[in-house]
Amino acid sequence: MNVFGSSDEHQPVTWVRGYPIYAAHLVVGIFVASMIATSVLMAIGATSILGWLRFSSEAVLRGEVWRILSYGLVNPPSLWFAVDMLMIVWFGRELERFFGRPTFVALFACLYVLSPVVLTLIGLRQPTSLNGETGAFALFIAFATLYPNAMMMFNLLAKWVALILVGLYSLMALSNRDLVGLITLWSTIGFAFAFVRHQQGHFRLPSFRLNRNTPKLRVLPDLDRKQVAVPRDTSMAEVDALLDKIAKSGIASLTAKERARLDAARDDLLKKPGRR
Repeated sequence: MNVFGSSDEHQPVTWVRGYPIYAAHLVVGIFVASMIATSVLMAIGATSILGWLRFSSEAVLRGEVWRILSYGLVNPPSLWFAVDMLMIVWFGRELERFFGRPTFVALFACLYVLSPVVLTLIGLRQPTSLNGETGAFALFIAFATLYPNAMMMFNLLAKWVALILVGLYSLMALSNRDLVGLITLWSTIGFAFAFVRHQQGHFRLPSFRLNRNTPKLRVLPDLDRKQVAVPRDTSMAEVDALLDKIAKSGIASLTAKERARLDAARDDLLKKPGRR
């Protein structure tokens, strides 16, 4: 169960006839609208408009930088497009519930621009092109990283399904000599995996100090809970503040005193009548 679910950031954006609407649903709505618009433009022969939206490293390097953002709006109708939309709804919604709306939006925004940015750098040596959204499968990888033992299709755990699909997609790209597809695949899934692990507090991003006169902060060792005096009357306001800090920066961001305070609150809660 997600202990952060009480925050407004983890709740739906709105409700429609009793059905919760999350940011993941709004993302899918935008892509579906783009698919319909793409189909209409293709039907009337106005493909020149789509040509101005597609990503091309050569065009971006000439100054047409809007293509880094507009490439995902070119979505011809296909079965794979429908599967991608289902992935965003299912797995994106679960990530949004756990991490909160701002963190989910940040994750998807990074996945959206990552591929064109990487392909632009590669375009300095070899021209590349791309159209259609690329972050749906990476959201599944993020979900499998967060819930590796979740039961999926054919009674397989999420982590095994993720490994099988990554291997399969990689082999498909290699056999077709699809360099762009392979780069897009590995850059997005690698980022999604690292993003979740960072949110879980398994590693931190390096920090750089520009002012040499700034006094250095000493990193204290992780103290044992018995070494920290913790008042047993921890207030719920303090607990909520600690949970919000974990949601934003990961559990590793807590100090030894804060961890002990959170553990004390949990023990007090378990000791209440009717709880085990």
